[in-house]
Amino acid sequence: MIRPPIFALVVASLALSSPSDAQIATEGAITEAAALDQGRWITLGTSAGPVPSPIRSQPANLLAIEGGNYLVDAGDGVAGQLAKAGLRTGDIDGVFISHLHFDHMAGIMGLLGLRWQTNTREPLRIWGPPGTRETIDGLVASMVPGTTAGYGVPGAEGADPRDTVEVIEIRDGADFEIGTMRVRAVENSHYSFEPGSELDGRFESLSYRFDLPGRSILYTGDTGPSADVDALAQGVDLLVAEMMDVENTISAMRRTMQNVPEQVLQNMERHLSDHHLLPEDVGRMAAAAGAGAVVVTHFMGRERTDPGHAEYLSRIAEHYDGAAVIANDMDEY
Repeated sequence: MIRPPIFALVVASLALSSPSDAQIATEGAITEAAALDQGRWITLGTSAGPVPSPIRSQPANLLAIEGGNYLVDAGDGVAGQLAKAGLRTGDIDGVFISHLHFDHMAGIMGLLGLRWQTNTREPLRIWGPPGTRETIDGLVASMVPGTTAGYGVPGAEGADPRDTVEVIEIRDGADFEIGTMRVRAVENSHYSFEPGSELDGRFESLSYRFDLPGRSILYTGDTGPSADVDALAQGVDLLVAEMMDVENTISAMRRTMQNVPEQVLQNMERHLSDHHLLPEDVGRMAAAAGAGAVVVTHFMGRERTDPGHAEYLSRIAEHYDGAAVIANDMDEY
């Protein structure tokens, strides 16, 4: 079980940065609406990786429903963020991975290792795109020395780390049920490999929709504008969307990464520009879907202490007239 709603804490954190009354009211509307439905979404980590942030943890979310707790992406530090939510690593029933970038899954190694150390024997189910099994197999192999040494007690036996995880690879169009929850996934536009190429056939980046008895949630993961994601999001109650200030991010990269070759920087600029969402893109997606509310995560840009922060919500509002908020770590919806 997760702790009670933390709306009071959300409002308190907002007050520290002198938000507008409208901003607080919007946060409250989204959170109070969620309290009436089954299932809670907690933004454990809201940073856009991979550069660590002093105020935002790496991308990770908790979907807590009746009968289970599920991580949706699991960036570095997720075990500590779970502790803040009142959960142990052994309380997690499954993980959904959107894509194989390390900022979205670096926390899985810690999760598996800590579950082994705390004697969690129920296998952790991990759903993810092609390449997830190969990745997890490598992580499990790296656990063998530590699990073999154990606690250094002669004669002690420990579980085989291979028995502590179950990987289910899924692709575009996946549609399955977990108890009373329906899960659907589509390939988004975070990768743009040459159509028909070996890499295009080998890898996918996924967006997920979770339909619960009381509400529906669409998690974009990392994506650029995508007609397939728009279609999956139709009528969704809560749209959890990535968003970046690309211009601000590129400027910061050029200031702080002066040792990086120019071609690498140009490739990164192309990736950020083509494979992520701007505020306008989020607004258009939410409007096209008829979404009930929007929560922005995977955020990189001006923070709430900067007057420019409010401009992001204004740019969303140019296209979408529903409730929208930029989440902080540990916000609950």
